[in-house]
Order: sequence, then structure tokens, then C-alpha cells
Amino acid sequence: MFKSLLLVWLSAISITFSVGAQTTAEYIAEHAEYAQTLMREHKIPASVVLAVAIHESASGTSKIARYLNNHFGIKGANSNTEIRSSYKDYPSVQESYDSFLEFLKSRSSFTSLFEKYDQFDYRNWARGIQRGGYARSRTWASQIIGIIKKNDLSQYDERPDDYVEPPAPVVATGSRSAKNSRSTYTVKRGDSLNKIAKLRGTTAASLMKKNGLKGAALKPGQKLRL
Repeated sequence: MFKSLLLVWLSAISITFSVGAQTTAEYIAEHAEYAQTLMREHKIPASVVLAVAIHESASGTSKIARYLNNHFGIKGANSNTEIRSSYKDYPSVQESYDSFLEFLKSRSSFTSLFEKYDQFDYRNWARGIQRGGYARSRTWASQIIGIIKKNDLSQYDERPDDYVEPPAPVVATGSRSAKNSRSTYTVKRGDSLNKIAKLRGTTAASLMKKNGLKGAALKPGQKLRL
């Protein structure tokens, strides 16, 4: 008798777990259509919307996704009494998706992306969102692109049959020439210390001190340490 009850109890746990659990494929099937709705309205790739949601919510299984309907890690006030969290709560998952678009469109660090990139260019969208400060991780964009590739999410971007992806930018890392180009500046005609300082996020006084300059006069071709 005890053994039978134990088996029933374990079966009930197994059923509950399987119902509550959600695979990435199931998550995509559930939310792809709404991601496409947002894509058509705002011209942001549906693949990017889905990949960010998958990444930030662990395919809808994270605590803030389950308790707060928050699938994008947006912070804010919530009225939930079941968990303590600094993340915003939403009446529905779709409203969390809407909030993600509102977040991007309301901040100057992201608004240019809507003018610069189309709904097919998921790579540059991911990189642009990272540059705008959406996540602290330096590998965030690579992770988003990886999720898109692994799950073939670009199929939801409604790309034309003859679409050609823009080539990925080549970034030289670790080379001596790359380091030198970042640490020195060659003066051009019309340059001034103030202009160079503003471009490089420093001050004219700092440039003068670093380069041992006694005055602000510059000559074209002159090398400055930054």
C-alpha cells in the first residue's frame, strides 16, 4: 500500500514538473508570432526580440519570468508579494514584450538603431543594443547572436529570398598596430587640442601634460599620446 502511494506521489511530482518546465523550442513556438508583430510595427528583427527574451528569462523559466511576467530584465517597481525583486512586474508576457520596445525607443542610446538598421540585420542590432548599455557583459551580443543561430530565429525576420547579410566587421584585437592606433593620434590640418580632447574623451590640459607640450600650437603630422 505504501509503495503504491509513493508511486502515485512521485508520478504527480513528475507531471507537475513537466507541465511547469518549458523548452526553448516551446518558448519560441509560443512567442514568435507576437515578436513578429512587434517587428512589423517597429522594424526590429523578431529574431533579436526572441533571442533577448530567451537569454534574459531562461526561455520563460526564470523566477522573474514566472512570478512577474518579466522576460527582458527590465527593472522597476512591482506589487508581487510572492518574491522580493527589483524587477518590474507585468499583467501579461506580451506587456513585457511591449515594455522592451518602449525601453529601446525611449532612450537616446538605442533610438538611432531604428534608423540605422533594418529588420533583417540581427547581428548589428544585437551589437548596437550592447553598445547602448543594455547589458554589462562584453559577450552579451555574441550570446544573443549565438541563440539566433542555434535556434534558426532569423526565419522569423521575413527576409527576402535574395537578401545578403552585411559582412561582419573585422576588429583587430591584441595587435601592436591596433594598440598604437588607440594610444596615439596623428594631428590633421585644422585640429586643435580642444577638438582632439573632446573627440577622445579627455582634456586639453591632460594632453599637454602627457605630451610635454608648453603651448597649444600643433602641426599637421604631429603624433600625440592619448
